[in-house]
Amino acid sequence: MSLDSREFRNALGRFPTGVCVITANPDGYEPFGMTVNSFASVSLDPALVLWSLQNDSECFDAFAKAKKYAVNILSQEQMNLSNMYAKKGDHALDKSHYTLGRHGTPMIKGALTTFECDIWQRYEGGDHVILVGKVQSMVNSNNDKPLVFFSGKYRELR
Repeated sequence: MSLDSREFRNALGRFPTGVCVITANPDGYEPFGMTVNSFASVSLDPALVLWSLQNDSECFDAFAKAKKYAVNILSQEQMNLSNMYAKKGDHALDKSHYTLGRHGTPMIKGALTTFECDIWQRYEGGDHVILVGKVQSMVNSNNDKPLVFFSGKYRELR
């Protein structure tokens, strides 16, 4: 059976997700970020999380050199950041949008939660690479209004 790729993508969009900006600053690169909704937890012990990166992503080479990254879970108030770092062509982080965390990774200011991770493993996954990170530290905010994406649109939890 052959799946229509557009129909498959639309069907996957029926699963509500949070929105994250993955940030990094490997040697030879300025701090950068890209918007994803492919984030998931893997393990509590050790603390592992994952996200996936398309093989033809503009950020692929930079993440191939990265030894660490941060997962920044966005709040409703950060829809503009989601849109900004989802655009093609420019993933450089605006200096006013981040600070460096305890482990030197860029962390988006005001994110609901940020996980600073060392890359634990990379796995091939079809047209993506799956990056599993070992969480080294995390910062939580008091905000409880996540940015949610469902069926091609931002949504609010009620």
